[in-house]
Amino acid sequence: MQYLLLNKPFEVLTQFTDENGRQTLKDFVAVPNIYPVGRLDYDSEGLVLLTDDKQLQHRLSDPKFKIEKTYWVQVEGVPTEEALEQLRKGVTIQGKKTSPAKAKLIEDPKFWERSKPVRFRASIPTSWMEIKISQGMNRQVRKMTAAVGYPTLRLVRVAIGKLTLGNLKPGESRVLTPEEVRQLQLFAKPKAPYQPHFRKR
Repeated sequence: MQYLLLNKPFEVLTQFTDENGRQTLKDFVAVPNIYPVGRLDYDSEGLVLLTDDKQLQHRLSDPKFKIEKTYWVQVEGVPTEEALEQLRKGVTIQGKKTSPAKAKLIEDPKFWERSKPVRFRASIPTSWMEIKISQGMNRQVRKMTAAVGYPTLRLVRVAIGKLTLGNLKPGESRVLTPEEVRQLQLFAKPKAPYQPHFRKR
C-alpha cells in the first residue's frame, strides 16, 4: 500500500485527468493507481492525501468518520468576535446549517508566493483566520466566510487530522511514515457497537 501527502498548488484539479487541459495531480504525482482522499478546490492550495488503500480512502471520505481538516484563510476585512462566534456555532449556506467549527484569528503566515497574486482592494484591509471543520460540503469554507461577511481571498489547507503541511513546497509530496499510516488506520477503523453490560443477580 502507498500513502502520500501532496502540497497541491493553486489552480490544480484534485483528479488525474482533465478534458480542458488544466493542470491535474498527474503533473505532480507519478505513482500509479493512487487516488486522492476527498477533494480540494481548484483555486485552493495545500494538503491532499493520496493512497491506493481503497478501504482507508472510502472510510476517510465518509462524513461519519469526521476527520478534522485545518485551513488558514485570508479574508477581506478583519472578522469581529461576533462573526467568529457565528462560525463556531454553524452558519446556514444554501439552506443547510454547517456543523460547529473552530475559528480564530491568526498572525499572517509566511507562505510561498501564489502563482497568480491575490487581488487586493487598496481600501480594504485583509486578515487571516484558522478554521477547523470535519464536514466536506462543496466550497464550504469559502461559503462560510462569505456568510458572515468576509469573502475568502486565499485558502490553504494546512492539516488533515494530525498530518501537517510541514516544509512541503507547492507541488512537492512525501511518503507517510509507518506511524502516520498506523494512526490513520486506527482513526478509520470501524467502532464496535456499544454493548451494555448487565450484572447477574
